[in-house]
Amino acid sequence: MTPSAVLFDCDGVIVDSEGPTFLMLQADFADHGLPLTLHELETNWIGATAEDLYLRARSEGATLPDGWVADFYARLNHRLGKGVPLIPGILSVLDALDRAGIPYAVCSNGTLPKMQVTLGQHGLLSRLNGHTYSGQALGRPKPAPDVYLHASRALDVAPETTVVIEDSPTGARAARAAGIRCFGYAPLGPHPGLTAEGATLFQRMTDLPALIGL
Repeated sequence: MTPSAVLFDCDGVIVDSEGPTFLMLQADFADHGLPLTLHELETNWIGATAEDLYLRARSEGATLPDGWVADFYARLNHRLGKGVPLIPGILSVLDALDRAGIPYAVCSNGTLPKMQVTLGQHGLLSRLNGHTYSGQALGRPKPAPDVYLHASRALDVAPETTVVIEDSPTGARAARAAGIRCFGYAPLGPHPGLTAEGATLFQRMTDLPALIGL
């Protein structure tokens, strides 16, 4: 059944921002006594807020200083502001939704200023018409379902008639908690974490319109 609306995660689904983010995290953690591989970060640390990353890293032995979260976001936004590409095929998905008259929103665990940096450089903020929502700003980041329920209300649609597009188990868990069907973007192939949360996997963004009945 064609959804009444589509709710997208941001990082790794709309914009290809996770690469530079994980490189910065790897360097910061290593500098403070917690060496991790990029594979470990991408597999086990994806989808968390910077505050959650800070608390977890500290619990695992990193000596991150007080104020690290705000400092990290400032440095990250500066880095992403230099240029971050869109996920290949995402514009064709948005075009298909526009042609079908189906509304959409972006629902992130990142901050609103970060979304303004990444989405703004591609002209997507005006296209989204204000429908960018932050779990952090709501005080209930994923895996809580609040950001997806909030977006559904803002679009005036029933949550169970929408679909969510995610790339992390944390986000897929939020969709499941909201009672929303989730499609998991997994460009590298099988993703046990997404599958465990009930997401329907797909590898190419250009395949998404057909998967959701467009």
